[in-house]
Amino acid sequence: MINGFYSATGAMVTQFNRLNLISNNLANVNTDGFKQDDIIIGDYERLISQKRDKLPLENNTKEAAKFLNRALNKVPQVVEEYTNFSIGNMIKTSNPLDIALKHKNSFFVINTPTGEKLSRDGAFNLDENGYLVTKDGFKVLDINDNPILIPLNAKNITIDNNANIYVNKEKIATLKIVSIDDLKILKKSGNNMWEFVPGSEAISTNNSTLQGYLEKSNVNVIKEMTDLIETNRLVEEYQKVMTTFMDDLNRDAIEKLANVRA
Repeated sequence: MINGFYSATGAMVTQFNRLNLISNNLANVNTDGFKQDDIIIGDYERLISQKRDKLPLENNTKEAAKFLNRALNKVPQVVEEYTNFSIGNMIKTSNPLDIALKHKNSFFVINTPTGEKLSRDGAFNLDENGYLVTKDGFKVLDINDNPILIPLNAKNITIDNNANIYVNKEKIATLKIVSIDDLKILKKSGNNMWEFVPGSEAISTNNSTLQGYLEKSNVNVIKEMTDLIETNRLVEEYQKVMTTFMDDLNRDAIEKLANVRA
């Protein structure tokens, strides 16, 4: 009875985690450059078998048995949370300060109060001083790690495919576009940006940018809504299972024990 309760509880927790991710994905359907998140669910026994060699005791000792709790062997666990970095739809805006990145492992470098961050959201603006900034007011960096200053009265701003910025046909800066080989090391840090390990990036401006376009979110609304319905139904089913264990079976056991004569 307790074993089943553990399994139902663990399953519900994993579905709650999945609900959080789905809700966040749906909330960012219209966020430029947003990347969809998902999780992989496994069971305790499989995870233990993968890590068996790293445990401190041999598998044939009584002490080692505590690492293989039979009541928990089939309890679902979140194995991995990952981000889908596939490129979203490219939408033409004709805004000269809208920039899309052509490759899925390419990023803009943004200067924030907590250090440099990466972003794929190319909906840029000019602040009151003429600096190229994100929607949240963070400065966009050039290839020399300097903020990009554009004359406020500039009327002809051109950005070529190699991330070079021209004002009236005169080159004033090159956007710092970097590529990350191992995208798994990136961590979302809020404001539609990622933290990265310094030194893991490489300058990659060649054939990297597309002016007048924005990359939209890669979230598939239909899939997310389907997953949301499925996850909600699973949560309801696990709630019923937990209620059965906590109320019905426990009550039945108590009533039977009460009727046992010494």
